[in-house]
Amino acid sequence: MRVAMSVWENRISPVFDSARMLLIADLENKVVTSRYYEPFSSEVPMKRAARLADLNVKILICGAVSQPFAHMIEGYGIQIIPFVRGEVDQVLHAYLKKILSTPDFRMPGCKDKDRRRCRSRRV
Repeated sequence: MRVAMSVWENRISPVFDSARMLLIADLENKVVTSRYYEPFSSEVPMKRAARLADLNVKILICGAVSQPFAHMIEGYGIQIIPFVRGEVDQVLHAYLKKILSTPDFRMPGCKDKDRRRCRSRRV
């Protein structure tokens, strides 16, 4: 399975809509089999969503993401785990260990583990 994370200075980018770099990780049996950085520079949200699909991304881990952009991404069958913060290696490790929903990885304003009550929801 392929996971993408929006990256800014080795951390999850706080706002996905303006992210310029992705970390792409291929996972197999809870192990990272490969990883690389991929420029993500188009200004057009539809092209950015299509690019994720072209990269065969199945899961997107990111910070805040606007609802219209999230709907476009989900339209390609990509699951989004939004409102995540932290250093990329720690976030990837937490995803593999299924502990990404702990408060340490939630953006400020997120009240519950499934991130439904995030202040940032209206981004």
